[in-house]
Amino acid sequence: MTAMLQVPRSRGAVSGLLLVLLGLWGALIPLVGPYFHFAYTPDSAWTLTAGRVWLEIVPGAATFLGGIILLASASRPVAMFGAELAAAAGAWFALGMLIIPLWPAASTLDPGSPAGTTTVLRQLEHLGFYTGLGVAIVFMAALALGRLTVVGVRDARLADRAAPVAEEEPATADTATTGPVGRRTTTGSTTGTTTTMRATGAGRPGSLHTFGRWLVARR
Repeated sequence: MTAMLQVPRSRGAVSGLLLVLLGLWGALIPLVGPYFHFAYTPDSAWTLTAGRVWLEIVPGAATFLGGIILLASASRPVAMFGAELAAAAGAWFALGMLIIPLWPAASTLDPGSPAGTTTVLRQLEHLGFYTGLGVAIVFMAALALGRLTVVGVRDARLADRAAPVAEEEPATADTATTGPVGRRTTTGSTTGTTTTMRATGAGRPGSLHTFGRWLVARR
């Protein structure tokens, strides 16, 4: 049962790598996006606000950490925890802007507004910073969870290899005595045959001498 908790690292390699990249994007794009005129207000690079920290940098770091765990872990429960952490961070990316206005204690977490000059650019900024990014993270994390919850043929083979090999049973007493008993029987048979041949004198050179002595005794 313990061996079934192990999983090949390649199982979550692709999903983990993509989650690492998405996490880096989510955490860094609010800080470096203004260089490319792709930003939320305030439109200035490397400017930290409460909204950027809690709505973008923190979930981006959580997604990055979940991807690293998923990428490096060979334990099924640990890898699943990494995928779940990334899924929660992705959900916060997608829903954080909707929850903040309804949460009075988080009124200082101002996400800002798209800084683009056209409608298309503002829509892309919204998708790239929050909703679209969160959906992509949740999708990748859910894909990794689906792969980790299924025990495949390869997992069963790895579990069989990890299972201890049963030791061979020692030889029983009957088997140990079979050889000597057989030798005694064979020896006894050989001895009986030799005795019989000696009694009859068959096949021996002295048999004619014995027959002559028998004739002398008859006279």
